[in-house]
Amino acid sequence: MTKQTYFYQFLEPISKELAFVARELEYSIFSSPRTMLTHARVFVETILQKVISVEQLQDGDYTNLKKRLDLLDDNGYLTADVRDALHHVRQIGNKAAHDARMFRYSEALYSWERVYTIVKWYVEVYGPVEIIVPSYQDPTPQQQQAYDISELEVRLQSMEQLLTSSVQKIVDEQMHTEVAATTESVQAGLELPGFTPIRSLSYRGEQLEVPYFLRDAFLLPQRFNKSETFLIRLGAVQQARIISELPTDLEGLHTHVKRYNDKNDETLFNELKLFIEEEKVRRKLTVERPGELFFFYKDQHIVVTESLSQIPLTTDQFTGIPSLLRQLNEDQIMTVGQLPYELVILAKYDHVGIGTVENLFNQLRGKQKAIL
Repeated sequence: MTKQTYFYQFLEPISKELAFVARELEYSIFSSPRTMLTHARVFVETILQKVISVEQLQDGDYTNLKKRLDLLDDNGYLTADVRDALHHVRQIGNKAAHDARMFRYSEALYSWERVYTIVKWYVEVYGPVEIIVPSYQDPTPQQQQAYDISELEVRLQSMEQLLTSSVQKIVDEQMHTEVAATTESVQAGLELPGFTPIRSLSYRGEQLEVPYFLRDAFLLPQRFNKSETFLIRLGAVQQARIISELPTDLEGLHTHVKRYNDKNDETLFNELKLFIEEEKVRRKLTVERPGELFFFYKDQHIVVTESLSQIPLTTDQFTGIPSLLRQLNEDQIMTVGQLPYELVILAKYDHVGIGTVENLFNQLRGKQKAIL
């Protein structure tokens, strides 16, 4: 997937935080008008905070968008069209935050146009003279896979936290206080859909980020070579069946079952690292090659073509795995196309180990190459 461009890239020299929040707002217009309308308030309020800071106004008693808007308006800093645009973004944003009705694309698009009025004023009055604000353009629906609404909320909240930090940074710098840079953190917001970190797992101080697309992923025990039995035992007591069931800190997870210890917690944590990295590779593959089917085995994959899918699962076609083939046929799985995409699942059959599954995968890969 190529990196998407966005309208407000020209803001990056002024504030990467503002630019990237604007990017998320743009991507959300056609995914969730409510999300765009709700979070546009924070975007424009941050602009006002930056203006208040530059103008060195005292805003201690002006703690929300309405009060900050009035502060600047009362002091003559806002033109009529900018003031009206700010009021519109504020009012429709408040409705989106509280009203359960369905919000239309047209409402998000009009608010987006009002945001442009505000940004244009801010850049032309307070930005570097060399930055030219381009003419307004309506956004277009994203052709590539979009972010889930819940993921958009997570991304925007993260970006907004960075916006708050960026405003505080300006204040601290004016007070000659050292602060940490945030631009590196903002760069982390460029993930593909589904890759936004949704939570962290830890074990004895080590952190592991869980991406959004895996938040409720099933922890198939066969994917964990050293922790397979441990996960089966945990699953029997309704623990660690899916990632969202895992505790934030894995230390002590073994106490839910008998005859396991700290070493098992550590091993599972390390195997979770591998699992997540393998899943990221798979996710990128399916995003970059939409409409295609794959067989997966650990960190490897095979494209499931029509020719491959029609090959019968018989001892004439596949050698050295008669027990697996017999049990598959008994379950009415007669051709390659009927196999599960996650081949390691096949290790559930009697007297079928991971070596047998690997043997099948290698034969499938050989047949795919022969077809080509």
